Amino acid sequence: MIKKVADLAGRLIIGLFFFFEAVDSIVYFKDMKQTLSAYGVDWAQEFLIVSSIILLVLGSVMVIIGYYASVGAAMLFVYWFVFTLTVYPFWMEDVGDKTLSIKYFSRNMALCGGLLILIANGATGWSVKRILHTLRLPK
Repeated sequence: MIKKVADLAGRLIIGLFFFFEAVDSIVYFKDMKQTLSAYGVDWAQEFLIVSSIILLVLGSVMVIIGYYASVGAAMLFVYWFVFTLTVYPFWMEDVGDKTLSIKYFSRNMALCGGLLILIANGATGWSVKRILHTLRLPK
């Protein structure tokens, strides 16, 4: 029972984190273009922002409800890994800024590790996929 509760709570926390990231990207769409330019990404900005929003919404919903949670986690992992490498390249920072970048980089990589665990294990107990599997009628 505790394993099912922990699985559901973990999926909710991770999924809601990325869902709110998508909402934030939608609300601050124009600011996202300026942010991308600040990080040196000047090509296909609208496509990248819309693609990331779609990836975040689909991935987070799949993780939250547990329907192909590993696929949703893989989508979120791709986004978060690229985001982390782009925003926190501590190896290119000055010595003074390096400590803070390493902390943020490490935090984001820890979240990537959690997503990799979710990719490996999928949703276990309480998930839509499990419910649909148990409700199947015999042939």
